[in-house]
Amino acid sequence: QVHLVEVGGGLVQAGVSLRLSCAASGDSFRNSAMAWFRQAPGKEREFIAAISYNGDSFYVPDPVKGRFTISRNNAKNVGYLLMEDLKPEDTAVYYCGVANKPYVPIWGSPHEYIYWGQGTRVSVSS
Repeated sequence: QVHLVEVGGGLVQAGVSLRLSCAASGDSFRNSAMAWFRQAPGKEREFIAAISYNGDSFYVPDPVKGRFTISRNNAKNVGYLLMEDLKPEDTAVYYCGVANKPYVPIWGSPHEYIYWGQGTRVSVSS
């Protein structure tokens, strides 16, 4: 079992950076792939980034590539999402998800991740 808590969201102006953290309890985190998704009001959950259990493989889709970076520190049981040059369209609730295996075949499928946090809200003003 893995319990996840996302922190680091807030209300910011366009152009700034934020780093979200996903703190995990339990020993499974360090052996499991993780990902970040977001959901804006009225929209479906959107895949943002994913990383393998030890960080040797990761994927960031084109819509946020070059601005968003995923990383993890297994010694601290924490995953991170660094978001740079934030835009109003990045406004959403951001969720971290953790799989029950070290790699997932489809990075962007929410069904690959079985543990989820409650989300942290990011609001970007223009």
